Amino acid sequence: MSTTHEAGWAHASGALRGPAWLRQPVDPNALVPQLWSMTAHKAGGELHVGGLSVPELVANVNTPAYVLDEADFRARARAFRDAFAAYDVFYAGKAFLCTAVAQWVHEEGLSLDVCSDGELTVALRAGFDPARIGYHGNNKSLVELRRAVAAGVGRIVVDSFDEISRLETITAEAGMTARVMVRVTAGVEAHTHEYIATAHEDQKFGFSITSGDALEAVRRVEAAPGIELLGLHSHIGSQIFDSSGFEVAARRVLALQARISDELGVTLPELDLGGGFGIAYTTQDDPSDPAQLATEMTKIVEHECRALGIPEPRLSVEPGRAIVGPAMCTVYTIGTVKAVQLDGGAVRSYVSVDGGMSDNIRTALYDADYSCTLVNRVSDAPPVLSRVVGKHCEAGDVVVKDEFLPGDLAPGDLLAVPGTGAYCRSMASNYNHALRPPVVAVRDGVARVVVRRETEDDLLATDMGDAS
Repeated sequence: MSTTHEAGWAHASGALRGPAWLRQPVDPNALVPQLWSMTAHKAGGELHVGGLSVPELVANVNTPAYVLDEADFRARARAFRDAFAAYDVFYAGKAFLCTAVAQWVHEEGLSLDVCSDGELTVALRAGFDPARIGYHGNNKSLVELRRAVAAGVGRIVVDSFDEISRLETITAEAGMTARVMVRVTAGVEAHTHEYIATAHEDQKFGFSITSGDALEAVRRVEAAPGIELLGLHSHIGSQIFDSSGFEVAARRVLALQARISDELGVTLPELDLGGGFGIAYTTQDDPSDPAQLATEMTKIVEHECRALGIPEPRLSVEPGRAIVGPAMCTVYTIGTVKAVQLDGGAVRSYVSVDGGMSDNIRTALYDADYSCTLVNRVSDAPPVLSRVVGKHCEAGDVVVKDEFLPGDLAPGDLLAVPGTGAYCRSMASNYNHALRPPVVAVRDGVARVVVRRETEDDLLATDMGDAS
């Protein structure tokens, strides 16, 4: 029987019991290591990250605040770089980007994927080598493409015939060459949320292999004098754990590559298989390590190229959230704790914090699951099933849907949510005129604010006052 409810998942049958994968902990004070960054640990009930006490840290910067473990970020970047040594590894700027992070990515030898003029601006400000930048997006304007070409970005991933026409115009005007990859849709249904599955046919990205648009796009690019075709690009989605989707995608994309060689006499030197590898948000998630992913994906490509009798292209991969996601946590202060009486005499504990959907929209947008823990003291109280909610005027303003938390939580206590490095600060908003939180990087006992907290002056800077 379906557990859906017209008012949403929170009202579904059995929702109070929590999901089947959630187990009551023996000790609600303990961290689940795989959910946290590498330097995170507890001492006397206090969370420490990067050699610093988190309660002491947020006493100086206030909450909510994002805490970014620099050592963890760099270690994950190096792990992907080393595991995929024969590949170009592109860090996903859309997951989280600021000047400091762009510099870390550059220093660790990765390339950078941007998908807007703003992300390109940050990358260039950080001194990132334009030749190691890839430019994504399904609707790049003439202005954006002109800037990308002028900056000398290493590759532009074209997504429509309109973009090809725009690049033809731009390169003719500027007397320059644009290096491009053609994004194709392989018709693969990735096992992820429908909003982040990007290779099935009925969606906005890329050229369909099945319809013949992908082959026609390659013809158009090859015929354009100012455009250099590097290869094909395929991306099946995000938060993906199952490599079988990549196997199907590689088979279809490489079959197209063989057809391009046969019909157009063109050998494409590169292939991007995307990535979007998953991370552990809760104990139900079991991500693969970079070395395992590299081995599996390399074998897939080698096998298909052998079967098709075509040379192996240089490969690219895009780990997505897998680098920054686990490297950051968000710290909140509890404002209220409310025991809500439900039908049948059941009680749910609603723990309200000083942030919410303005700093983490993913729970409301994707029905995403998160974990959390008390981080400012030890509790001897038994755990109770709780829901952590935000302060916004929306019933769907939920941060953590289900978690066992100590039964003595009180206003002023601190909670931390792990795995918030990807798509939390980058998708943060000023809903209810909230001020977006700071990002504080920590390493070896030193903290530095890499993105400051917004102020009321920031909030009013674009408000032009009385229009009369």
